[in-house]
Amino acid sequence: MTKIKAVSLVSGGLDSGLATRIVLGLGIELAVLNFTGPFCLCNKPGGCKFEAKNLAQSFGLEFKVVNVFDEFIEIVKNPKHGYGSNLNPCIDCRILMFKTAKKFMQEIGASFIVTGEVVGQRPMSQQRHTLRLIEKESGLGGLILRPLSAKLLPETIPEINGWVNREKLLSISGRSRKEQIALVKEFDMGNYPCPSGGCLLTDPGFSQRMSDLLKYSEVSIEEIKLLKVGRHFRLSPTDKLVVGRDETENEVLLKLAKETDFIFMPCEVKGPVALGRGKDFDNGLMDLSGSIVARYCDKAAEEKVIIKVRQGIQDATQELVCQSIKEESLNEFRI
Repeated sequence: MTKIKAVSLVSGGLDSGLATRIVLGLGIELAVLNFTGPFCLCNKPGGCKFEAKNLAQSFGLEFKVVNVFDEFIEIVKNPKHGYGSNLNPCIDCRILMFKTAKKFMQEIGASFIVTGEVVGQRPMSQQRHTLRLIEKESGLGGLILRPLSAKLLPETIPEINGWVNREKLLSISGRSRKEQIALVKEFDMGNYPCPSGGCLLTDPGFSQRMSDLLKYSEVSIEEIKLLKVGRHFRLSPTDKLVVGRDETENEVLLKLAKETDFIFMPCEVKGPVALGRGKDFDNGLMDLSGSIVARYCDKAAEEKVIIKVRQGIQDATQELVCQSIKEESLNEFRI
């Protein structure tokens, strides 16, 4: 008898790891699929993408990473099913992932999809009605097995066909992870990965900066990297300033600077690095940027600060003598 093969969508978090372990225990051959995008909180060394790869390797499974940056940006701009509490298009995001997974499933001759989704865990994308909607719009009706909550959901094709035993599946629901942590011990999975990943688009502050980017600029991976750093100020429809909050962010801003960007750095006093990006940094915006940088310098409020300015990697091109901007005026530009 030919062994049934499935694709397990693994974020690197706890739930998808457990779902993979459960289905492997039922004798199903698995390939692991991981998605990477610009807004995942865990796409860093030691984060979810790396945990997903480690999980696949620990079980000796085929592993593939798919970058969905371009498609996801289009979804963020205009999600068919709307946003969550911030700029998070969770339903459309899941549909995109499942459509991509369906193509991979067909390419490798797999028969269904496995996910770590838990009924009621996510307020937007993991309610019963949204699970059905996502399944329908991704063209995977009956082909998505959710082992952690399967007994709370209608039977899937893998269960009906006897590929997996429904009695071996679970009925977990809600946001608590006590049952999952107990399963980790039962399966002796050792140091389990982070309970869940995260998306920057669920963060109110980041969502506000992302909305500003969508309104005023072209979206690129470089621009999104900049959104993750510092304090952001919209100076004009074409120009913005990003001010580092600590030494680490100062270094990141220097690395992210383009040849056309302006770098503002205080001299004689301690203070932040700031990056000015735009098309019209005239003298007025130069002075405004300098006064914003002065606001965060280590000095008395009434003192003026000398700010050196350079463009790109060039040496300092000018010096500004700046008075710190008042807080009420600062709020006018804060993103």
